[in-house]
Amino acid sequence: MRFLIAFCALAGMVVATLALRVHYSNDVQPCDINAHWDCGIVNHSRYAEIHHIPVAALGIIGYLAIGVLALMSRRALTFIAVLVGLAFSLYLTNIEAHKLEVWCLYCVISQGIIALITLLSLLWLFTGRKTVRA
Repeated sequence: MRFLIAFCALAGMVVATLALRVHYSNDVQPCDINAHWDCGIVNHSRYAEIHHIPVAALGIIGYLAIGVLALMSRRALTFIAVLVGLAFSLYLTNIEAHKLEVWCLYCVISQGIIALITLLSLLWLFTGRKTVRA
């Protein structure tokens, strides 16, 4: 299970890297689909940075931490890190839905990845080794 979580975290890092590329680019983006789907608008908004750190960079760091914790077999810490990531992702999704009213394809994919990792880490946490009582 830990390798599956780490693989999903790697996928999340790739998606967050693509979003970070959009953050620093002024070119027309491949995810500029229509008025409701535009990664450029989302990644250039005032919500795209926290204290001058791009949110996508925070995503890369978060996915890296989740992957490392999973590979170290730290089930509880992995689950805590995943819950923090999920909460942050839901916060950003709320901003896209209610404040910007524009969706970023990379952000939605990342939301799906962190949701999957949450389910996997929950399973891993509760299906772990059971102590045998004599």
